[in-house]
Amino acid sequence: MIDWTDRYCRFFHRQLTARARLYTEMVVDQAILHGDPDHLLGPGPVAGPVALQLGGSDPGDLAAAARVGAGYGYDEINLNVGCPSDRVQSGRFGACLMREPDLVADCVAAMQEAVGVPVTVKCRVGVDDQDPEAVLPGFLDRMAEAGCGTVIVHARKAWLQGLSPKENRTVPPLDYDLVARCAAARPGLRIVLNGGIGSLEEAEAHLEDFGGVMLGRAAYERPYILVQVDARLFGDTFPVPSRAETVRRIAREAEESGTPVWRYARHMLGLYHGGPGAKLWRRRVAEEVKAGGVPALLSVLCEVERLREAAAA
Repeated sequence: MIDWTDRYCRFFHRQLTARARLYTEMVVDQAILHGDPDHLLGPGPVAGPVALQLGGSDPGDLAAAARVGAGYGYDEINLNVGCPSDRVQSGRFGACLMREPDLVADCVAAMQEAVGVPVTVKCRVGVDDQDPEAVLPGFLDRMAEAGCGTVIVHARKAWLQGLSPKENRTVPPLDYDLVARCAAARPGLRIVLNGGIGSLEEAEAHLEDFGGVMLGRAAYERPYILVQVDARLFGDTFPVPSRAETVRRIAREAEESGTPVWRYARHMLGLYHGGPGAKLWRRRVAEEVKAGGVPALLSVLCEVERLREAAAA
């Protein structure tokens, strides 16, 4: 989710769900240690559970970066061992670390020593010519031995040669059954399923076999599904915000913080997905809001809401 789940995206998503655990985009440990942590990690998480996702492969550096992240208030530190991009391969982190479970275990142990919040791992079922039936069980056991209590498994292989990062999100076949068998055989390890889950109905069904479900593209491309999370998955009874209320909250936050509203709005293109005015919303927000700011956003909102009222009449 690099360049997707930045702080502005997370602020937007938190308006829709108080209970879902949000994840940052992957931040490389070296950027935290040698760059500007306030820019990368501040001003701190929004309300509700937020996990900081790190990339790296040196136990000491990851431990130091995890310590910084915990200091900013993140309540989970997640080590990404699933990202297949060329950039992370060249830095010896991401999915290529599926080939080095002992090193990943050392990283997890060092991070746990450094922070008091949970340290988790996100992985694939294998990479390239690895046999997932052999690789994934051993990888999960090694994480458990290192003291990791939760592993998020994207139920696809990552092909580091031959497929782009975008293709790696869709082309390798999903193997939910393998991940479910691994979860059933390891009741002491919480396994969260990721990959290809397109709705809350699917998520609810998978919760029968897994300790959690992660939504990526579905939540980003159709973010209003998140308003159902608190009631359906957590039993909360609070009223949910309308789309219009959410947009007005974002506009108010942008004005009060002095932040260009486009930083939020670029993550909101799918807010009206599948309903009246969806195409108009997407097109005009993309074309007008960056230059026109909050007035342009609210102008588009008014037009879309008029279309929706007319369609409902």
